[in-house]
Amino acid sequence: MGQDQTKQQIEKGLHLYQSNQTEKALRVWMRVLEKSADPAGRFRVLGCLITAHAEMGRYKDMLKFAVVQIDTARELEDPDYLTESYLNLARSNEKLCEFQKTISYCKTCLNTQGTTVSLKLNGQVSLSMGNAFLGLSIFQKALECFEKALRYAHNNDDKMLECRVCCSLGSFYTQIKDYEKALFFPCKAAELVNDYGKGWSLKYRAMSQYHMAVAYRKLGRLADAMDCCEESMKIALQHGDRPLQALCLLCFADIHRSRKDIQTAFPRYDSSMSIMTEIGNRLGLVQVLLGMTKCWMIQKELDKALESLEKAQELAEGLGNKLGLLKLHCLCERIYRTKGQQRELRDHVVKFHECVEEMELYCGMCGESIGEKNNQLQALPCSHFFHLKCLQTNGTRGCPNCRRLSVKPGYV
Repeated sequence: MGQDQTKQQIEKGLHLYQSNQTEKALRVWMRVLEKSADPAGRFRVLGCLITAHAEMGRYKDMLKFAVVQIDTARELEDPDYLTESYLNLARSNEKLCEFQKTISYCKTCLNTQGTTVSLKLNGQVSLSMGNAFLGLSIFQKALECFEKALRYAHNNDDKMLECRVCCSLGSFYTQIKDYEKALFFPCKAAELVNDYGKGWSLKYRAMSQYHMAVAYRKLGRLADAMDCCEESMKIALQHGDRPLQALCLLCFADIHRSRKDIQTAFPRYDSSMSIMTEIGNRLGLVQVLLGMTKCWMIQKELDKALESLEKAQELAEGLGNKLGLLKLHCLCERIYRTKGQQRELRDHVVKFHECVEEMELYCGMCGESIGEKNNQLQALPCSHFFHLKCLQTNGTRGCPNCRRLSVKPGYV
């Protein structure tokens, strides 16, 4: 298959894919991969296969094609191709919740000196790295990466990237419980979709609606949460987007739990868990298990709650997800207090405080915890964040956290 024929077949596959004929598109692209002698064409078709498998939640296949793409990029001896293939490798590992590998591949991308094409990818690299740091609950570095990605998006007038970063920032602020910002950023993403997204994939709309649903639920606006989640789920079902279906089912379950409708919540958690297991979203599984634990606790089935937490702990420890560990220590503390088991209670109280220290989840001005309840937060240019009211009250001539870090231990 020559260069022109390769190009035609890739375009044919893209047309099928955009018409929701995914399996036909995959067959066309696989034929190109088998028969084409054009390395640049093979590289491009591998990119199409990586994207398609990512959206279907077939992350192991996504990784397999990303590895083949790296070899093709080396054959082409072009730093731009190499940067793009390392980014796809980073994304594949991010989807499989291999966060340390993601960070490592992102750093390789940033160290590969290409042309302006590579520089345009730096925003996507920063976003992937930010998502990985968020998965590890390293909040300051996550925020640093998201803000960098946002600067790249603004400098390159890349509205799609800006939309994706806003969704990740929504998730970031949800986790540290500034629910006002958790809603603001996905609403901003939805605005970008409305203003610029006429030719975009519907996944951008679905993504922004899902993140809005999560924030609305946290704010107690359950009817709004349900509306946004239904819209997101509708698009996810139309496009066979399994990862988003799993997240929407989790959100539906959480909404029902918030309404104390436990009998409706459990089947949604089960369905979400089934898809999360199938696609390999271990971070999502931790969230499902924590939700199910809360349902068992409402029903006063404390032994079943502890069983769920045991599974969640194994997953969270394997991922290095410190926030998941903090949440389960908090839930264990409540369970053992109810059961009157003092030794286990003390053990989880100690572990809970260790997690808070490790994640620096406290305000460097007032010393009170961050992420315990809904609070307005403000980040300084260094990406350390504080209670907004503390910054307004005390003002700052620089970051107190950075000042503390710069003092040598011998001078303390």
